[in-house]
Amino acid sequence: MDYRLAIDGAPETVPGGTAVLLLHPSIGETDRIDTDFLKTDTDAFLVISTRTTAREVMQKLDHYDVDETRAQILDTLSVDRGYSRRSGNNVRYVSSPDDVEGICTVTEEFLAEQEGKRRVSFDSITELAYYADEDRAVDALERMARLLEAYDAVGLFHVSTEVHDEETIERFRACCDGVLDLHEDGSVDADF
Repeated sequence: MDYRLAIDGAPETVPGGTAVLLLHPSIGETDRIDTDFLKTDTDAFLVISTRTTAREVMQKLDHYDVDETRAQILDTLSVDRGYSRRSGNNVRYVSSPDDVEGICTVTEEFLAEQEGKRRVSFDSITELAYYADEDRAVDALERMARLLEAYDAVGLFHVSTEVHDEETIERFRACCDGVLDLHEDGSVDADF
């Protein structure tokens, strides 16, 4: 199954099983790319957030006019920080932002339960590396890429170029099938 990307500079479509690395500066406008990715050619999507809470993710989806009825959100921050949690069928929680096992389990459950074209957005692998460490972040990305392949889904994985050294970025690249390089001026270079 092919998926449309709707991202300037990227291929028009990619096959199911494709993991896309989104490299960006810390101040880069990733929301536009992320939400275009989520609302195009999608039956269901999972947003994994190690950077913001579920409430903030919902606000972003609403602001960019993304169909929230297709969304599931994995909030990794609220439990760890003691924030109140919004109950609902579309929000799941893990105990902390470094819970790689929990993140992978929820992702696999989402992919197994949903039908049709499924997308996963992980915002961000950089934050996961901050909480868990870079080796565990690479491991999580490798596991996510295998899940996408097994379930014929696609994923977008955010990585800040200003935080990691080149060797670590290359390790992240090696896990993915394509790379989008977002520049400060908003332009994007694609390598697929």
